[in-house]
Amino acid sequence: MASANDYYAELGVAKGASEDELKKAYRALAMKLHPDRNQEDAAAEARFKKVNVAYEVLSDPKKRAVYDEFGEMGLRDGFDPAKAREYSRWQQQTGGGPNLEDLLGRDSGQPVDFSKIFDGFFGSAANVRGGGGFSGFRTAQPTRGRDLEGGLSITFGQSIRGSEVKLNVNNKEMTVRIPSGARSGTRLRVPGKGLPSSSGGPAGDLLLNIEVQPHERFWLEESGELHVRLPITLGEAFHGGKVRVPTADGDVTVTVPARSRSGTLLRVRGKGIAENKSRPATDLIVHLEIELPESTDPAIAAAVDIVEGGYVGNVRASVVL
Repeated sequence: MASANDYYAELGVAKGASEDELKKAYRALAMKLHPDRNQEDAAAEARFKKVNVAYEVLSDPKKRAVYDEFGEMGLRDGFDPAKAREYSRWQQQTGGGPNLEDLLGRDSGQPVDFSKIFDGFFGSAANVRGGGGFSGFRTAQPTRGRDLEGGLSITFGQSIRGSEVKLNVNNKEMTVRIPSGARSGTRLRVPGKGLPSSSGGPAGDLLLNIEVQPHERFWLEESGELHVRLPITLGEAFHGGKVRVPTADGDVTVTVPARSRSGTLLRVRGKGIAENKSRPATDLIVHLEIELPESTDPAIAAAVDIVEGGYVGNVRASVVL
């Protein structure tokens, strides 16, 4: 059946697109159109909202199936696919009555109460019998409200520690728990925080698409390992020493081996992130980076010249192809 909006076209995918294709297309558009990147661009904001609505429908197998069969009409509160199919069959067999789209109102956007529609059209739906007609319809049951979807930008520290973020949604204050290890593209569902039902049913859910701000020195691998580029002084690299490193659950002390080079890796067991309580925390991988002094003191320059004299042979002799 016809639909006022083509959700597939909105996402730029074919009707038979897979879940991965839908997700990839949505993420690319959401990143491009996000209000944080298009401030004061009303057209981008409007398109962002349409893209979210399209993905919210097409990413849900049940909603997608109803949309494919009935279009946007099938997504309205109170719409009953079984009764709609029976009416369409009756209409085709008898040639009577308006098309279903006209009967329900193509663009009204209002909740659908099939019992009232059919009682008004047939006189009494419960009394219609035979000839492919209707029988025994019951009053429409309350349906849940629509889901709300939006983006949420968090810091890298909030993502690895897990944190609580306060939000204002539709003038309602709420606190959302961000799980440890959340990555950009994570879709967080907050039950019951969407739009209220127009028919007395439960409220919809709030869907948050997480965007993690990159950190200058920390990053998270797909394996869950937490990595950090850790600056050390020339003295710490030469003599070795103990240095502090921040982790998801507090600072830890790591030992820098004597004669360490830039690029030396240190592994700290269990100090990465704990994404799942049933599994141990991942490891922290420390990448040592020797930081030279910024001072222009001649004495420091002279000391560096002394160090330079300590090299034996060509330090780049092994750099060959």
